[in-house]
Amino acid sequence: MSIRETQAWKALEQQLEDGMRDIHLKTLFQQSPRFETFYLEAAGIQMDLSKQRWTTEVREGLLSLARDAGVPDAIQRLLSGERVNRTEDRPALHTALRLPRDAQLEVEGVDVVGEVHATLDKMETLVNKLLNGQWRGATGKPITDVVNLGVGGSDLGPLMVTSALTDFEPDDVFEVSTHFASTMDGSQLADFLSWLNPETTLFILSSKSFGTIDTLSNASTALDWIATRLGGDEALIKRFHFVGVSTKPEKMTEWGIDPANQLLFWDWVGGRYSLWSAIGLPIAIRVGMDNFRQLLAGAHAMDEHFRTADLAENLPVQLGLIGIWNVNFLDIRSHAVLPYDGRLKHLPGYFQQLEMESNGKSVTNGDAVVDYSTCPVIWGEIGPNGQHAFYQLLHQGTQPVACDFIAPVNRYNDVEDERFRGDLMAQHRLALANCFAQSRVLMLGDDAVKSESTPPSYKRYRGNQPSSTLMFDSLNPATLGALIALYEHKVFVQGVIWDIDSFDQWGVELGKKIATETEEIIATQTGLDTLDDSSRGLIEATWRGQTSR
Repeated sequence: MSIRETQAWKALEQQLEDGMRDIHLKTLFQQSPRFETFYLEAAGIQMDLSKQRWTTEVREGLLSLARDAGVPDAIQRLLSGERVNRTEDRPALHTALRLPRDAQLEVEGVDVVGEVHATLDKMETLVNKLLNGQWRGATGKPITDVVNLGVGGSDLGPLMVTSALTDFEPDDVFEVSTHFASTMDGSQLADFLSWLNPETTLFILSSKSFGTIDTLSNASTALDWIATRLGGDEALIKRFHFVGVSTKPEKMTEWGIDPANQLLFWDWVGGRYSLWSAIGLPIAIRVGMDNFRQLLAGAHAMDEHFRTADLAENLPVQLGLIGIWNVNFLDIRSHAVLPYDGRLKHLPGYFQQLEMESNGKSVTNGDAVVDYSTCPVIWGEIGPNGQHAFYQLLHQGTQPVACDFIAPVNRYNDVEDERFRGDLMAQHRLALANCFAQSRVLMLGDDAVKSESTPPSYKRYRGNQPSSTLMFDSLNPATLGALIALYEHKVFVQGVIWDIDSFDQWGVELGKKIATETEEIIATQTGLDTLDDSSRGLIEATWRGQTSR
């Protein structure tokens, strides 16, 4: 039975017809003390859902929908290691990656916790070797730069976290810089190779399958770069200048990576959920292993809240349910992520993959085509930058957009210079003021400011754009871990209600297959007759452009 056929869904549709479809947020705020009703806090995360276009009655209806969809049971199945990834017939055990060492979890006869911590211990050995200046390249000089070669989950998560936690780089270690190259066209890598020293550069090949062409093409270029400049045996260069992170040790060995430099993770870790695994090696290099473990601990705290809290007090469940309400009942199919902290500049892109690759599906677990909307389009930018770019559309455009405002309460408190600290704290206060003001204007529109006259139509703000605000005391490894885990579990809750598999990504496969065939056509200048007219014309234009140079 489709979720749309349940009594809970129909009751929510009736609430729409009874007035919820057209009611304005300013009216809702006149009716009840909303903040205390829709404010939740757990694992260091504070969440205000009062500016969403819902009521306590709607929330109760959504909770009934969650129960009808089996969310409580699904949470336990996810966390216990059952095979919740239906199409690939495997668990989705990213939560096991952040279990403490003394926890117990055995899945299908395997001590998962023991394996996870064995890998973390090996990872710590490699990290300490680098940060102690003891990892030396082929010529004997210590490694000073590490370049992560990965794409998708092997890039977005580590890139986002290392950027967010720049304040937590350890002081008393040998300085090692981290860099990221993901694009298959080589542009990012070429830039790094133009100024890095091959004698002191280490490359991390991060690929779950160790068959991703984007990553392997970058790795081949990196190997040629070092070999050309240093000379010597390629096997020796691979031993001193390459680390591999994958689920496929045999492929890493075949490529030439020394088993001592191989870090493993497991098939039950999805790429977009893998920053907690050895894929997070660049994070640990940037902030040290102690801070990496704090990142895991923060995520685990949110996992425990997700596992134990009642649905009505459960942050991931509530965040997921308001998303269901916005998408499926208010027909809001655009969702903006707006962090008010420059360190979180990569967070919108990270959440974009997390949500759209997980829930951008149109077939149910019963192989039926869905008859309702699933994942909205996720996008965003650092809030203050967005104010000078797309907030015009949010305030006066024609598209309904739900927004998440994200900000730390405190920053710069530990800056030693008193005057400098005061200046920076004033800037942070300005950012918070803008964060709160923008969500207020999106909610109230013109009524956010008292005026005795009515402005002309082109100056009007309609308001009624729903938003959530998420805050934490300060941005640190633990709070960042909890924030990421919150969104991971939100995605899962929505996937359960939509009856889709949030842990596969078959939509990325066909394009890769066709690209391989197309590359062969471009290279050999044969096979054009198999293509459509547009593709044929584009390839012929490419040939003309390349031969004319």
